[in-house]
Order: sequence, then C-alpha cells, then structure tokens
Amino acid sequence: MNNIDRVCVVAAGAIGSLLVGHLGTVVDMAVLARRKEHAKALNDEGLRVSGKSELHANVRASTDAAELGDVDLVIIASKALAVEACARMIQGHFPGAHVLMIQNGLGCEEMVSRFGDWPIISGVTFMSGTRHADTHVEYELDTATWMGPWAEGSATFEYVKQVEELFIRSGLKAEAYEDLLPHQWSKLIFNSAVNSISALTDLPHVKAFSVQDNLEDLGHLVYAMMDEAKRIAEARGVTLADDPWVMNVRAVNQGTTSGEDYAHIPSMLDDVRNKRLTEIDWITGSIVREAQKAGIPAPYHETLYRLVKAHESSYDRG
Repeated sequence: MNNIDRVCVVAAGAIGSLLVGHLGTVVDMAVLARRKEHAKALNDEGLRVSGKSELHANVRASTDAAELGDVDLVIIASKALAVEACARMIQGHFPGAHVLMIQNGLGCEEMVSRFGDWPIISGVTFMSGTRHADTHVEYELDTATWMGPWAEGSATFEYVKQVEELFIRSGLKAEAYEDLLPHQWSKLIFNSAVNSISALTDLPHVKAFSVQDNLEDLGHLVYAMMDEAKRIAEARGVTLADDPWVMNVRAVNQGTTSGEDYAHIPSMLDDVRNKRLTEIDWITGSIVREAQKAGIPAPYHETLYRLVKAHESSYDRG
C-alpha cells in the first residue's frame, strides 16, 4: 500500500482549516486556495488551531494547482454548493491522488467524478470549528469523521483505513467503514431536520429541539421529520447506523467546555443570517428526491424544503 505523505486541502473553510492544522503536523500539507490573499497568509504564517487542540502547522498554498506538485490525497471539505468549483480547480491535476469528500447530503461524489477519474472516498463529519481568520481556526466539537469507499468508484477499503490512521495520528477522530451509506443517511436525516428548522426559526441547535412535553414544543416537529425520513430510508433499502433522534438528544444535552448550555449554530442558520444560499437542495431536498424515487409521501420534508427556498428568495426584497 502507498504511504500518504502529501495532502492537499481545497479551499480550506472551517472544516478544511481544522484538517490543514492537524494533518499539517504529520504530513507535507498544501492548500489550494480560491483567494490569493488566503494563499499568501498561509505561506507567510502557517495555520494555527486553538480550542480543543493547540497547534501550528506550516503550509504550502497557492491558487494554482500546478504550483503545488503531485499529492497523495486531496480533501474537499467545502459546503456542497462549492463542490463543483473545487472540482474545477483540481481538474487535470493530481493524477496519482485519491479524493476524500466531506460534505452534508448526497450526490457530491458523482459531481466530482465528472471532472477526473480519481478514486473517491465518501466522508461525513460532526466536528465543528469557527474560522477566525485565514490563518486561525478554533476547534469546537471534536467528534469523528466517518469515511468509506464511494460505492460507485474505485477506492479500496484498505486505502480508506490508511486515511483513518492518518487522521488519528494527527489528533483527529476518524472511523472507516466498508459501507458508509448507513452513516451518511443517519447524518443526512439529522441535518435535514435540525438545519432546516434552525434556518426558519433563527434558533441555534438547543435543548428545545428535543423537548416534547407540551403541544407547542419544537421537539414534536423534529421527531416527526426524522421519523418520516427513517421510513424513506427503509423504503430505499438503507439500514441506519444510528438513530437520528437519539443523535439529536445526545447533542443538545452535552455541555460546552465552559459549562454553558449547548447551542450550536447549524450551517444553514449561519447562511440565512448572512443572506447566503443554503445547502437545502443537498440535504432536505435529497430526502424529498429519495421519497419520490420510493413513491412514498414526504409532507414534512417537502414543506420545510419549500419554506427554506422561499426564505432564500426573500433576500432580494431587503
């Protein structure tokens, strides 16, 4: 098996920066940036991680893939909306590399495969961070990244195990699976409910998402959405790795390092607060499409999907 000695992260947002900072302490780390000022800052200062980890990594960065040379592993950890742009940046480059995809939702691997014949590894993660600057990211939630060979690609489980070992050696948590689909669906269902409801209510992911004591409690809606999606997964032949409702309850009942109540800001809430397009088409929209394929109704998901799309259309109205 080939060793993984050279890694390139494309774009390097919050999750990407966490990967750069950690992996950069154990391998030769490159960043393919979208902005020249981002690349210059990383070349000059490296990348600092604070919070759950305290470390610093030296980085080679450029906006031109040709300047970075060949690498063993390319990681695209952008939001689903940016995957196509990232794939265009690496098109025609890194012929000997595997590509690890870490996104919410379904379908990003197929998109990247149209730009090159790299062996593709699917990934999902629950870790989170706040990117304070081009050269500084705060590590907040230190949970595992799940990974496995894309079912329609040529990556082997043996290689995925090497990537898992690399993550662990760098101080990150990782779990490799021969079949990632049960894990992708578990997080997809979790995100579909939590992200879309958060985006519409302006509520961070807090304990209210798990409360079902009274008629008005939000937990009823969260549970109903997740239950609907579990039936859709079953109809599509997917056995979930974890119960999304249990994942939800477990998350909101954990405290932060300071002892305060858990109040994570989901990505789609951050998007609507900043009047950006969300990943709704890749998350809740994915479940709507899977329900249509199975020929079963999805009224909760269709409603939340349309409401978020309508909210996005309101941006232009001021």
